This record gives sequence, structure tokens and C-alpha cells, in this order.
Amino acid sequence: MPAAIHTQQLDNGLTIVAETMPWLQSASFSLLLPAGSQYESDAEQGTANLLCDWVQRGCGTRDSRDFVESLDYLGVARGAGVSGSHSNYGGAVLSDHLLPTLSIYADLVRSPHLPADEFDEAQAVCFQELRALEDDLAQQTVLNLRRQVYPDPLGKHPHGTPESVEGLTPAGVQAFFEQRYQPRGTILAMAGNFEWPRVRDHVIELFGDWQAQQAAEPTIGDTLPAYEHIPVESGQTHIGVVYPWIQISDPDFFQARAAIGVMSDGMSSRLFTEVREKRGLCYTVFASLHSLKQQGSILAYAGTSSERAQESLDVILAEFDQLLEKGVQPTELKRLQARFKSGIVMQQESSSSRANSLASDWYHLGRVRSREELARIVSEVTCDTINDFLSRRPPGNCRVTTVGSQPLKVSL
Repeated sequence: MPAAIHTQQLDNGLTIVAETMPWLQSASFSLLLPAGSQYESDAEQGTANLLCDWVQRGCGTRDSRDFVESLDYLGVARGAGVSGSHSNYGGAVLSDHLLPTLSIYADLVRSPHLPADEFDEAQAVCFQELRALEDDLAQQTVLNLRRQVYPDPLGKHPHGTPESVEGLTPAGVQAFFEQRYQPRGTILAMAGNFEWPRVRDHVIELFGDWQAQQAAEPTIGDTLPAYEHIPVESGQTHIGVVYPWIQISDPDFFQARAAIGVMSDGMSSRLFTEVREKRGLCYTVFASLHSLKQQGSILAYAGTSSERAQESLDVILAEFDQLLEKGVQPTELKRLQARFKSGIVMQQESSSSRANSLASDWYHLGRVRSREELARIVSEVTCDTINDFLSRRPPGNCRVTTVGSQPLKVSL
């Protein structure tokens, strides 16, 4: 039996997206709620992240321990997190356990206990995450890049700051829950071996009477300056480069994806070859496409010694400048298409991967791309189409972040 994609939007605004994969024994779900960090004020930074932990401390008829044991008994491989746009809860189970698992998560997002006596523990988890971030200078570099390319609050990190998290209160976090945990804008994506009519009816029973709320959209502000240096006493320098570019919904997205694959997709890519292999300038270098719904970017990073930092930055910028001049060659494209097609095939073997793709497609595109459509798009990408795209939309207007003992010379 082939895969089949189903969608249904409830009257309250919640969208169900599902793909049956009858050859699997598992089923997975991804529940996206419009409760990301972009909806927080400056003083509330970290609210969504704290709430993500707090709601998992008991819900419905289950206290904190019962909640964990119930999911363990069902064998749910689960995760949760917060992005700029969403709070996300997801999991993978044996197919027979999908419906009871969805029932538990319906309680989690609709009727969490939010126990006041466990608020401090949830807050402590947030502080631990912030302390870990302080020690991760590479991550700090990339996070600062996002604030240089995406306007406030779209580029803010969900963890907030120590000062903002310290100022959070149970009442303030509960108010965020009451406004943002709601059906309008929520996406429930499922993939795996299940009967669509049965799952659909169960989801409608769980969420159909959930009342939608009026919620304000974020006010868009400014970006950080084009060059930012974060002083840290260290023998290493962390370099970040970001170019504003296209987002997932752009018709040319896969042309851009292929172009950046040439730059940084495997050990044969240009950045790895030029910066690390030929010159030995750094221990890590990569670039990738990043996309919000509103806009996209190229994010590049290199970690190197302070003595070789300036040369590393210069070579990275030169490689991007030469992307259009060099163009994409047939051998590079063949390698990329093989990697792309492998990823599409692997999605057929992973209900979790497919559920996440369904949710992402619906949020960014308002529709779902089948694996057959993706395979066709990849097969239609050629050197000529990529090079034509680059001639029309070359990367430009870059911004740079450095983290280390000394700033670098940057000409922008």
C-alpha cells in the first residue's frame, strides 16, 4: 500500500497533517504551538523555554511522576523544544500506542498543572542551559549572527538572558500559556503506520472543543550592526559570517540549497577543501542555509587559532565571492544529488523525520510536498539552473561576528 497524505483544518484553527506509511511498525507526531520566543517581550525572554519544562510537570489526571511513567510505559521516544516561532512537542511510538500517546499530549498542552511548587525547579533548568551556552563560544557566535541578519525579535534565542529568566514569575509564565497555547496556528503532524480515519476522529475528539484566543503578532524591530566582536580571552577565535538570502518558500530554494551544498556538504566541499585541507587554517568550517518563515540566510562558521583568524576569514569571504565566478561543476552536482536522494529515501524509513518534514512544510509553505515531488525537484536541478540562479541572486551584504581576544579587519 503506498503512502497517502491527508490534511484537515478544524474550526478552531488547528491543522492536522498526516501521512500513512504502512510499511513501518512505528508512528510519530510533531505538535507545533504558536508559542515561540518571538512572542516574548524583552523582559519576558526565556518564558516559552521555561514553560516548555513546566508543562511537563503534570497534566490532566497525572502528576509529574505519573506523566513520565505513562510515557515510559508506552515506550515513547520523545522530545520538546522552543524555536523563535513555536513550542514543539514530539515523539515516536509503536503504532498501537499512538492514540493513547496523543491523549497524554492533549492534556499537556490543554490542561497542564503548572505546579507553583515546581516553578523554581523549571527555572533552575533554564539557568543550567544558559550556563552551558556561556561555555559554548561556537554557539554564541551563530546566535549572534542570527541577530545580525534577522530583526528583533525574530533573531532572539529562546533561552533568554540570566537577567530576564531571573525576573520571570509563575503568573507571567501562566499568562503566556493562556494566550499562546491555543489551537489557532497549531499544527499536529503525524507519519507512520495508522488508519487515518481513526486517528483523525481521535484528534478531533481531543482538540475539537479547544477554544481559540486572540493573540498579537510580534512587533518587528532592528538587527545588530554588520560587524560584532565579542571579546573573550582565548587562544582561539570563532568566526561567523551570515548573508541574507532566500527562505524555504522561495521557488529557487533548492537551487540555493545546491549552491551552498557545493560550498559545504561533505569533505569534498569547497570550504572544507580550501580552508582546512589546503591551507590548514582551522579545525572546523561549515556553511548552511537557515530559514525562518519571513526570510532566510546563509550561516557560515569557522573555529581557528587567533594567529590564523584573519586569514581564515579572508579565505571564507573570498570563496563566497567566487561562488558565482567559479560556478557549479557537474562532478559537484552529481555528489550533491546523491546525498539529496539518500535523504529522501531515508525519510521513507523514519516516521519521526517525515512527521517533522510535514509540520515544517505546512508552516512554511501552507501545503505538503510528497517525497515524489521532492525527488523530482532534486532531479531537475542542473549546473545551468544553479548558475543561472546565482547570476540573478548572488550572496551579498554579509555580516560578521567574531568571538576571541582581538577583533579582525572586516571590510563590508
